[in-house]
Amino acid sequence: MAGGAPAAHIRASNIPTGGRALWVPIALVTSLFFLWGFAYGLLDVLNKHFQNVLGLTKLESTGLQIAYFGAYIVYPPTLGGWIIRRFGYKLGIISGLVLYVVGACFFWPSAHFLSFGGFCGSTFVLACGLSMLEIAANAYITVLGPAETATFRLNLSQSFNGVGSFTGPLIASKAFFSGEGSKNLTSVQYVYIGIAAAVAAVAVGFYFVNLPEISDEEMQERAAAEGSAIAKRPLWKQYHTIAGFVAQFFYVGGQVTLASFFINYVVEVDPSVSDAKASTYLSYSLILFTVGRFFATALLKFLKPQHILSVYAAICTIFAAVSMFLKGTGGVALYMAIFFFESCMYPTIFTMAIANLGINTKKGTSLLIMGVGGGAIMPPIQGAIADHLDTQKSTLVPLICYVVVLVYGLFFTQPFGLKPEERDLEMVEESATDVEYLDQKGQDVFVENVESGSSPSHSPTRARLAGV
Repeated sequence: MAGGAPAAHIRASNIPTGGRALWVPIALVTSLFFLWGFAYGLLDVLNKHFQNVLGLTKLESTGLQIAYFGAYIVYPPTLGGWIIRRFGYKLGIISGLVLYVVGACFFWPSAHFLSFGGFCGSTFVLACGLSMLEIAANAYITVLGPAETATFRLNLSQSFNGVGSFTGPLIASKAFFSGEGSKNLTSVQYVYIGIAAAVAAVAVGFYFVNLPEISDEEMQERAAAEGSAIAKRPLWKQYHTIAGFVAQFFYVGGQVTLASFFINYVVEVDPSVSDAKASTYLSYSLILFTVGRFFATALLKFLKPQHILSVYAAICTIFAAVSMFLKGTGGVALYMAIFFFESCMYPTIFTMAIANLGINTKKGTSLLIMGVGGGAIMPPIQGAIADHLDTQKSTLVPLICYVVVLVYGLFFTQPFGLKPEERDLEMVEESATDVEYLDQKGQDVFVENVESGSSPSHSPTRARLAGV
């Protein structure tokens, strides 16, 4: 598959690469992507609903986004990443689901007392659980199976995140903006209690399912087997990962601002559209997002992920710029089209940024999940611009975010920091050492002595460097 990581000639023995041992865990973990997509889809609609019912300004309503995405900044480095490293993926997933349930239950008293602060607190707890699910699920999908199909698997699983994202607004358009539901928060109470019950059932299911654990040592073996010359560096020297964190921070910031102010944007550029109809348009946009992710997943069979990312980021930049000035149906259509082209960015950045990390994979994953915190920073900036100017002009914020992603896609997706000749020499030396180590560990590996005097075409390590 074009664009994937280098094919693994050797693999860690406990990492499943096919059959039931691979696809059952992938199917279970993929269900988590739907759950947090659903929660995120509801968040964008609640933003406008609270403006109407609680009399909040656009800037004030972004408190939800600050709480939601702020959890991604706080929880992964303090507890989330540590739980995954200490207790493994399964317990990490269950603990995340428990926090999801607790946060959803807190929506009931918050709605009863009409407390926006209570909603923000509930959202923070819920999002702490979601950040844990993202740490576990994104990394788990990436390391399960062959390394060369990691980007494909994550894009496929993330596509179901999109399904959840458009399902949320579809339900909310009926529950929050129709009849008595548009005037109070009773519907919010029942929707989130239903969510809590469903997530609790999923948590019980995960408790009784056997999920294969993958240790840091096994990830180091895989990185060594792939001939990675950078796997043994400390995380702070994994420059492609640091760049990926920056790109992820801005991408999520752009995605969240685009969706958070979607309803405001639509009703301002086309006054004939009601809030309920704009919420339905948001669902259609998220359907485009989902279709776009499936389409990008198919493209990964033929194109390199960094090329897809760069082209899509360029298109989003152009569309965001034009949508700042275009009025009426044309502006709405262009704004909706951005959802299609931004769809592949998160999983594509993620898989490229954690490639070849070896023993640092779980730490790198926590760092990338912290990048989701961009969703807490950008919405207040756009909200302030929207309050002082208008929502259409505030589209400048996601435009800047897409420019950052474009720069990353063009220049920073591949591991760097070594001169080319130093990288080649280090790959030869470390590959020879690591192959001998794996052979001693009893791996079923064919090893040809690099120093035997054989020609490059007969040496696996040298042949790999030569591009054979």
